[in-house]
Amino acid sequence: MIKKIPNPIDRHVGSRVRMRRMLAGVSQEKLGEALGLTFQQVQKYEKGSNRISASRLQQIAKMLDVPVAFFFDGAPTGDGPAGSFSDASATTYISDFLSTSEGVQLTKAFTRIKDGRVRRRIIDLVEALAAEGDEKA
Repeated sequence: MIKKIPNPIDRHVGSRVRMRRMLAGVSQEKLGEALGLTFQQVQKYEKGSNRISASRLQQIAKMLDVPVAFFFDGAPTGDGPAGSFSDASATTYISDFLSTSEGVQLTKAFTRIKDGRVRRRIIDLVEALAAEGDEKA
C-alpha cells in the first residue's frame, strides 16, 4: 500500500494555521472545540494530511483574526521549471521552524527586544553557535 503524500499547498496552509494558532496562544484542542472538531482533526489539517475546505478555512481565519490570504502567503506556486516548487523549498525551513513551539517562543521574545544593536548581537551569537555546531558534525 502506497502512503499518500500531502499536497505542498495543503502542507503550507496547514503550517500557516499552526504558526498563527501558536502565535495566538490557542491550543489544538481549543481551536478544535471552536470549530466543532477533535484536536486530532486540527493536527491533520496542520500537517496537510487532510485538506481544509474553503468554508472551514474562513472559520479558522476569523477565529485566529487573520485574513484567509494569510494562509497562502509564501505558498508554492508551481511556476518554476517543469512545475517545480522551488520557491517553496527556499522558505520551507522557515515555515517549519515557525511552526514549532521553540520558533514561536523565540520569535515572540526576539520581537520584544527594541534595541537594534542587541538584536544584531543575538543574531551574531546564534550564527556563531550554529557554525560551531557545523564544525563538530
